Amino acid sequence: MDKVIITVVGKDAVGIIAKVCTYLSEVGVNVLDISQTIVSGYFNMMMIADFGKTSKSFSEVSTDLDALGEQIGVAVKCQKEEIFERMHRL
Repeated sequence: MDKVIITVVGKDAVGIIAKVCTYLSEVGVNVLDISQTIVSGYFNMMMIADFGKTSKSFSEVSTDLDALGEQIGVAVKCQKEEIFERMHRL
């Protein structure tokens, strides 16, 4: 399994989850876990996804999600799990 951490942050609006998840589904990325909160009108979502069956590279998906985020007014960031783990190790 090729796990990736995806974060989405920005002003809350209708359809953020739907648009991000629709894109991931279209490129063959499986969402394994998802958590989202809205605090004072700001949307925050974290996903763990499996990139093992996508036909696109990590960098292509990351670039596409950046562009999608700009379209819908949020910041979307992707990190490979091993890098995320190393950065957050005490």
